[in-house]
Amino acid sequence: MKKHVGFLLAVLSLVAPAYSQDDYIQRPTLGIYFFFNDFKSAANIRATSLRQALRNSQFGKLKDMSPGLALNFINGLTKYFDFTGTLTGSFLDYYKQDDVLLGQDNLLLEGDVSIKGKLFSNRYWVSPFLQIGTGISKFRSYWGAFIPAGTGLQVNLFDEVFFVFNAQYRVAVTETVSNHFYYSIGLAGNIGRKKVVHRSVLPQ
Repeated sequence: MKKHVGFLLAVLSLVAPAYSQDDYIQRPTLGIYFFFNDFKSAANIRATSLRQALRNSQFGKLKDMSPGLALNFINGLTKYFDFTGTLTGSFLDYYKQDDVLLGQDNLLLEGDVSIKGKLFSNRYWVSPFLQIGTGISKFRSYWGAFIPAGTGLQVNLFDEVFFVFNAQYRVAVTETVSNHFYYSIGLAGNIGRKKVVHRSVLPQ
């Protein structure tokens, strides 16, 4: 019985109010992220299927991923929806749409703007979210467009610092871009001032 009570308290602590304030809209926030691009898993899925790639251990291998760094900006639109923009950079050998490598490592730059829909407002410690947007990429002389779609988890530390975990599937829009997975973990901090709420006082 004590184990069940302890588990229930732990769950409630995650969804309990993180702090007390009148406005739970995300303030302007700047973050830095470490991420991995995974072109190989996406290519294996296209060649067979997700089920087959999982069965053959051809999905999510760290050795097949390319690391990079990203800068991210977040600004709240409502309590449950945020605008987010991200710029990423990584050195890798790019997969063409026929899953053949170009044969030389170069800098891949990707920039995207997205809308993030949160399950809970910033009133809570933890909030899962869904994200979708549009982006552009540049590799050598190749420019292209893609759609970032994914999910993640935001952990709120006293409305000042956030841990953000994100997983996306970046869908190719142009022939110069290949589908790939994107996994990131980062730390973001508020750069905007907290809004001051003025309350009217009734005369006594």
